Amino acid sequence: MHQPQALQSLVPTDSTDIMVIANNPVLWICVAGVFGVIILQSVIFMKAARRAAPSVEMSPQDIKTSFRSGAVSAIGPSLAVSLVAIALLGLFGAPAVLSRIGLIGSAAYDVSAAGIAAGSMGAKLGDASYTQSVFTVAFFAMSIGGAMWMLATLILTPLLRKGDAKIRSVNPAAMAIVPAAALIGAFSCLGFTELPKSGVHVVSFLISAAVMGLCLLLARKLGKSWLREWGLGFSIVIGLGAAYLAVGA
Repeated sequence: MHQPQALQSLVPTDSTDIMVIANNPVLWICVAGVFGVIILQSVIFMKAARRAAPSVEMSPQDIKTSFRSGAVSAIGPSLAVSLVAIALLGLFGAPAVLSRIGLIGSAAYDVSAAGIAAGSMGAKLGDASYTQSVFTVAFFAMSIGGAMWMLATLILTPLLRKGDAKIRSVNPAAMAIVPAAALIGAFSCLGFTELPKSGVHVVSFLISAAVMGLCLLLARKLGKSWLREWGLGFSIVIGLGAAYLAVGA
């Protein structure tokens, strides 16, 4: 039986032309479905917030202000994610980046999962051994890992909520400190693992950290809360610029 062209191009081969399979229309349809779910969830949450507003004495103007504040505060983190996504387009193609890293994934986790999957086939991301077959396995590893991540969140969140309420009743300050400490530890670990690779990594790390610290300091001193959100994007852009200059020096 003759297969449609879209399905034929989804069959992985030993070709290194990853974009042929990575940008297949079938994957774009899947991405459209993911975006549709995200938009539907956003509409449901916004309607739920409007219905609940009167019970907490929020006026329509307060709701508009909160929505606008949320949209503005999302620009900084979104800029950081966009920069990472652009850098990974050549490895995974637009559909994979949009569905995994751009929407519901973690760049560090997804790249690590893809690298491990490629290594299990004796290949490496981005070099001559990175064929369509390797991409397929790497993309599957990213997707199945992300699916389990979401399922674990769905199952464990109600259980953790009970523990959170119990801890807050005993010591409210603990739940303010523990999450912050966990985030600092996780991101510090990710950053420090890059330092032994080269002097360029060290320069980029130090300058990015300095820029982020400066943004947080200015936000506190000047009362400009938007600097906290844009700080991540600024630190990434300036860190990339510093790395580029360091490589060329």
